[in-house]
Amino acid sequence: MKKAIYPGTFDPITHGHLDVIRRASALFDEVVVAISASEAKNPLFSLDQREAMARMALSGLKGVRVVRFEGLLVEFARQEGVGFIVRGLRAVSDFEYELQMGYANESLDPQIETLYLMPTLQYAFISSSVVRAILTHGGAVGHLVPETVDRYIKEIDVSGP
Repeated sequence: MKKAIYPGTFDPITHGHLDVIRRASALFDEVVVAISASEAKNPLFSLDQREAMARMALSGLKGVRVVRFEGLLVEFARQEGVGFIVRGLRAVSDFEYELQMGYANESLDPQIETLYLMPTLQYAFISSSVVRAILTHGGAVGHLVPETVDRYIKEIDVSGP
């Protein structure tokens, strides 16, 4: 069984994330969507909220499992018996960071391969950072996130003062 892990903070999960997850699920028997605690990134949503949104967004996808993790990704991948890490690349600016992370992960475990997938063009501009910025200024994000996630977010007051 070929398994991949797609890690991230998913703060919140977007259409771009879903696009990469769908593509990965066509390549692997199982895709583990691993939500990082990432407290250093100061997420807008709690880990519980991010996990709930991911579960809502991914509920209909076969072979996709949502988990949370802390610590080194390669150690978590070993625990899960995963041989591949999937990362999304939207722009050249993503590439430099992702390349460094890929090499760092390879230095920790050369048996775990990193695979980079680009979202379709219609989702290439979407990032969780853009969604958070719009939300904190009271804007609508329904076109950037899955409908279930949009409804969930509307139940939470995340707009700024």
